[in-house]
Amino acid sequence: MAKTDYKSVDEYIALQDPDKQAALEELRQFIRSLLPPSATEAISYQMPMYKYLGNLVGFACFAKHYSFVTANASTLEQFRAELKDYKFSPSAIQLPYGKPLPSELLGHIIQQRIVENERLAAQKKQK
Repeated sequence: MAKTDYKSVDEYIALQDPDKQAALEELRQFIRSLLPPSATEAISYQMPMYKYLGNLVGFACFAKHYSFVTANASTLEQFRAELKDYKFSPSAIQLPYGKPLPSELLGHIIQQRIVENERLAAQKKQK
């Protein structure tokens, strides 16, 4: 798909191939279910991003997989052992279409990102 200036997460998902939309929507709803009430949903770097005291997590659609993205490159290193069955980079996990969402793992990562952002926000307040 050509680069698009997405206006919303709804639009992002709707403009993906129909066979990929259900997986993206499932991940979206899962992420939203774990966020604090003040978290927001936005498009950042042309992908859905969830913000809470800064960028938190997001996702992106690709031809052969979709990615769960952390906004902190050091977070996934803490989960290296649990990620042994996935391809991942410092800030993204490749999730194959058609396989169950690794909810427990992603839930732990989201909770870790919330803690990290809260810690950073508290440190900024003290300065």
